[in-house]
Amino acid sequence: MTDDEPLVFEDFPEADPDRVRPFVYEDERGVALHFEISAIQSRMRRDDPYALDLDYTRAMMGFLLFVPEPRSMLMVGLGGGSLPKYCHRHLAGVDITVAEINPHVIALRDEFLVPPDGERFRVLCADGADVVAQPGAPVDVLLVDGFNYDGQPEALCTQRFYDDCRARLADAGVMVVNLHADHEQCAAIVERIERSFEHRLVVVGAEAGGNLIAFAGRDCPPRGGAAELRRRLEALPALHRETLRAGAGRLLRAVAAA
Repeated sequence: MTDDEPLVFEDFPEADPDRVRPFVYEDERGVALHFEISAIQSRMRRDDPYALDLDYTRAMMGFLLFVPEPRSMLMVGLGGGSLPKYCHRHLAGVDITVAEINPHVIALRDEFLVPPDGERFRVLCADGADVVAQPGAPVDVLLVDGFNYDGQPEALCTQRFYDDCRARLADAGVMVVNLHADHEQCAAIVERIERSFEHRLVVVGAEAGGNLIAFAGRDCPPRGGAAELRRRLEALPALHRETLRAGAGRLLRAVAAA
């Protein structure tokens, strides 16, 4: 492979979208992860590598309004590591496991300053659906942001997967899923999440990029509604309030309208 041939399918009997080799695009502003040049998977700012540069990632951090001080987090999909490295840096004591099926994505972790594996942070090269289904300690936060070259893998969209997600959550835990609004089965996927979580669900749009973010859990929406979420937002540290500024407003409006 040459530098101008970044997209490579490994030697499988059939091309495997879960193992397409991504590439890194750099400019003065930042570093981005791509499977194809027209779609950004992840982006890191040079002036603040731990900031959440893409709006949908800031929207996903809305989980802090449901679980302000998580102790455990499981994430499906590493990408450029924006969410797990933000959480590792700014949420004291949280234990983070990330499942990433594509070894070529994991191989780029140093390019995006993803923390090394350690006592409270680890990246597994594994199918996220399998990891979620495995017996294990309940987690406070389950983030699902798994995409391959073809989009959202089928294994991360099934009724069984969302049932497994609910079973893996702690009683007060929350699942957050990044969805593409223009995916032909997006509405059906949302319905599956509703069934698995007995309609304890809030869906908000990201500011750009066509993303929908679904929050699901027993406390979603909370008993106190938008007023309770606003109280929790005001109680967060200033850094998190700034990170959530736009996304929290959309979440509050969605809860108020529910």
